[in-house]
Amino acid sequence: MTGKENKSSSMNVSVSQQVKSITLQGSATIVVQFFRYAVNSILYQRGVYASETFDRCQQYGITLFMTKDKEINEYFESVLPNLENWLARGELRGVSLVITSALTGEHLEKWDFDIHTVPTEGDTTITGRKREYGKKELAEIQKGIRNVMRQITATVTFLPLLDVRCAFDLRIYVNNEAEVMRGWIEESDSNVANPERVELRSFSTSVHRVQASVTYKADDP
Repeated sequence: MTGKENKSSSMNVSVSQQVKSITLQGSATIVVQFFRYAVNSILYQRGVYASETFDRCQQYGITLFMTKDKEINEYFESVLPNLENWLARGELRGVSLVITSALTGEHLEKWDFDIHTVPTEGDTTITGRKREYGKKELAEIQKGIRNVMRQITATVTFLPLLDVRCAFDLRIYVNNEAEVMRGWIEESDSNVANPERVELRSFSTSVHRVQASVTYKADDP
């Protein structure tokens, strides 16, 4: 399932520097923020777009790169709020970034982020307070995210060179109960020919666990 046409207001994410009790909504915000930085980092590291179209920034204690392209940012802003809503309801099962040949449409790489959500019974208690599902210091969560981001950067040492003009798409996987907004369409799975899969690191907020992996087209023997 992909989302291309929706437009929504910009998503501004701010997280307290001292998070100990994690709610479902708070965890969703952290995970969606990670997705934004991870996708941008992959697009930069894999050369999907020219390096001069990215700005350098500091996040999670490391240097990352964020696109300046208006159209791409509008696409992110139409997709990410939906991801946060699904995460907050425990309905999001995973997100995939698919890199394709812009000329042939062939799938060259698939970056998977599988999501496990702890069982929940709603995000509020009977008194109306936000329900706490886990306790984890933000610094510890960010350390886990930082390790994933560093590994994404390190993949350039073994992934094949993408020597064709590329495009990308996001594939979203939700539970059958999830409400899907207009403008989203179902698509068949994105298989990579002659695939090699490498499992990367994971991180946990104590509410959501995100496991990363990348599948790429290996050279013919």
